[in-house]
Amino acid sequence: MQISSRFTIAIHIFSCINIFEKEHKITSDFLAGSVNVNPVIIRKILSQLKAAKLVNVQRGSGGASIAKPLEKITFLDIYNAVECIENGELFHFHENANQDCPVGRNIHRILDGKLQQVQKAMESEMQKITLADVIHDTQKYIQQEIQS
Repeated sequence: MQISSRFTIAIHIFSCINIFEKEHKITSDFLAGSVNVNPVIIRKILSQLKAAKLVNVQRGSGGASIAKPLEKITFLDIYNAVECIENGELFHFHENANQDCPVGRNIHRILDGKLQQVQKAMESEMQKITLADVIHDTQKYIQQEIQS
């Protein structure tokens, strides 16, 4: 099981916007160059982030900007914005368990609560990490490279 790469791409987008917004117009082409993906993927993610009111996007020559203070945007906000999970559920259950088998017949009842507990714990941790944390680390590593 993996969370969609849209999540890490979205965080990469936020980092680029923050680091480069004073020097460059932040377009999907510019972002695609850093992420090394097709600009269409960037535009889709920007659209999702815009719908969640996490970024502002000016069509044409305007570029993208961050819509809220970095401390107010959590990993969970981003995760929810880019629809990393289907129907709000992290774990996808196999569809056709054998109902003639005592395990197959009961596996949902056995696992559903436990899987929800795991998802809630992950989401709780994601709520604690903000973009400010990421930007702080990004600036630290860039500064280390400059000094090397």
